[in-house]
Order: sequence, then C-alpha cells, then structure tokens
Amino acid sequence: MKKQNWLTGLLLVGFGIFFLLRQFSISLFQSYYSWPTLLIIIGAAFLIYSYTAKEYQNIFIGSLLLLLGIHFHGLTHYSFWVDHWAIYPLIIGVSFLLRYTKSKSGLFPGLILTGLAVFALAANPGWLHWIAQFVRLLEKFWPIVLIAIGMYMLLRKK
Repeated sequence: MKKQNWLTGLLLVGFGIFFLLRQFSISLFQSYYSWPTLLIIIGAAFLIYSYTAKEYQNIFIGSLLLLLGIHFHGLTHYSFWVDHWAIYPLIIGVSFLLRYTKSKSGLFPGLILTGLAVFALAANPGWLHWIAQFVRLLEKFWPIVLIAIGMYMLLRKK
C-alpha cells in the first residue's frame, strides 16, 4: 500500500505539465493542447501506476484511454490516419490482450475483438455495412448509452 497515492500524483503531474505548457503557449506543443492529450495523460498514468504498484486490473482502462487518445489525436492531425469503425473494437481488443499479459484474464474477448477488427479493416466486406450504421447511430446517441449504464450501476441490486 506504499503506492496508493501514486495514481493521483501521476495524474496531477501530467495535468500540471499539460496546463503549464499550455499557459506558456510554446508553439512546439501547440497541436497537443487538446482533449485527446488529456486522454493520453490519464491512460499513461493508469498504465504507469498499474505496472509500478502491481495492480494489473488497471491495465485495461489505462491502455484503452491511451489508445483512444492516440487515435483521436491521429484523426485530428494526420491525413493518413484510418477512420474506420473497426478501430474501436481493435483498441478494446488490444486493451484486453495487454491486461491478459499480467492478469491472465481477457484473452478470449481480446482475440475475438482483435480478430474481428483486423478482418473488417483488411477485407472491408460489404455485408458488414450494418455495423458502420450502428456505430454512426451510437456516435450520435452515446450520451444516452452512458446514462443507461450509469443508471444500471446505480439501481442494480448487489
């Protein structure tokens, strides 16, 4: 339990560096003053904490946030970045596989999601168009999904 404040400390240091660089308006870092950078900071803090404190259940959330931050940053700043619905299951699948390396749980969903994503990215079959439509719908109404999950967590019986 020596490292129980590490996560908070890492987050504060990361946010402090982010806002200090933003305050000084250093042009070299101008493209990093955005919300994807905050996701990257939070994800990196969770990963560093997970490995240093040996609390490996945080690897999933850390890698998920880090990879989502990198993806959204890439979409914003690089014209060659892939913008396809299969990136999201790929990110989730890779996060499961990273967690599996230390906690030995999550191998099956990681392989399924990663395999589906690689197949969809490589083959791009036309019969998977319904997934793209579902993702577009989900992108439009994602706050409702968050509300529903939150309400379920609040009202479920333990």
